[in-house]
Amino acid sequence: MKPLRSHALAIGARWRPKGAFIGVGASGNASTVAETAWKTEPVMPVQMPLIPPERLAQAGKILFIAHLALGDFTYLQSCFRALAQACPQLEIHLWVDERRRTANAAEWPHLKAYALYDWLAECPFIAKVYNETYSPALFERSLAAAQREDYPLVVSLAVLERHKYAILARKISPRGFVVGQKKRVRPYDLMKYLIYRKLDASIPAYSAASHRGQHISDIYAGWFTQLFGMDIPADARFPVLDIGERWMRYAHEQFVAWGLRPAPGLAGRPPARVVFLNAFSKCAERSWPLERIIGLIRTMRCDPAWCDTGFVVNVVPEELARARALFDGEGLTRTHLFSAEDNFFQLPAILSLCDLVISVETAVMHLANAVQVPVIALMRQKNPEWAPIDRDNSTIITVAGRDDWVDRIGVHDVMAVLAQRTGAQQMADPA
Repeated sequence: MKPLRSHALAIGARWRPKGAFIGVGASGNASTVAETAWKTEPVMPVQMPLIPPERLAQAGKILFIAHLALGDFTYLQSCFRALAQACPQLEIHLWVDERRRTANAAEWPHLKAYALYDWLAECPFIAKVYNETYSPALFERSLAAAQREDYPLVVSLAVLERHKYAILARKISPRGFVVGQKKRVRPYDLMKYLIYRKLDASIPAYSAASHRGQHISDIYAGWFTQLFGMDIPADARFPVLDIGERWMRYAHEQFVAWGLRPAPGLAGRPPARVVFLNAFSKCAERSWPLERIIGLIRTMRCDPAWCDTGFVVNVVPEELARARALFDGEGLTRTHLFSAEDNFFQLPAILSLCDLVISVETAVMHLANAVQVPVIALMRQKNPEWAPIDRDNSTIITVAGRDDWVDRIGVHDVMAVLAQRTGAQQMADPA
């Protein structure tokens, strides 16, 4: 048989916390092993930390600076939670820097409505969030507000343009203890050398090569070990989502409205399975064209194993109008566009009711792990540390070349993996 241009492979077992599983929240929908893991008191200290213990004990608050995406927070949340448990006297504040900051007012509505802010607002272990950094004027206003806080501790977790965030951290706290990410400085780059000298301590920059074999959750936990001398157990690094009853009710009602579930008390024949499809990432090199999603739906419908499938197609809010115009002309039955326009938790709630998620390299594949839905992830080769954490529920299709974009993965590659899954299920359940 001709080998596929893309390769399907399972995630290494070292990334799977043994015995951990995630339900759909603490609202009575399901219980989780991970919920008890969070209650485990972090062990402190395990090494000499970058932030002296006496400074940490005396500080009433700490500011973290990061250019956070949903995927980042999926795994960083365990670190913040562990710090809050270990240092209950410490208020954790978070500066979310918007790297798409612009003076173009037309871009502000969708930047302001970034789904991550909904999630952060529900986190009891984060006391304050600076989330208005998407315009130059709001950035300056947020900067002035942060300076008035007179933070005794500031930590930059930024991994892009680290020197610029080192400047920002020191600007926010001229007299505080400031830690930042630090990359190797070339001899001729005197300016960066002088910038990094203003840090009181630094975390070395990481790369996939320098942390070969580690998952991103391991790398993040390692940062907090360096910073605070605390250990975050492996089973406490698994992503947790408390969706809440309101959003689970919304998801069930939406499935009924789409005809993917029978209405309560009424007989009906819903689709045999529901597949969630996501082609969107912030970066073009990690995205699929929507036309390929349409091609995948049509191809799956021609396969007897998937002919009765219902599809939910995820669309980012700013692309919803274009997607509707595209799909309206295709006449696809049992196919529904979805966008979390009102609240972030709409997304994981809908995901939790699906039978399979097929997603490009973005937060959706990590959220699928969090709600325990099997996922097929389409990924580049460049960042293997960002693979989904749940080995048993995840399959990865990687591009063939290191510099290839995700759109080099074709419909036939996904169908090959689906055929393998179908065959394996039939062997497991011959009846």
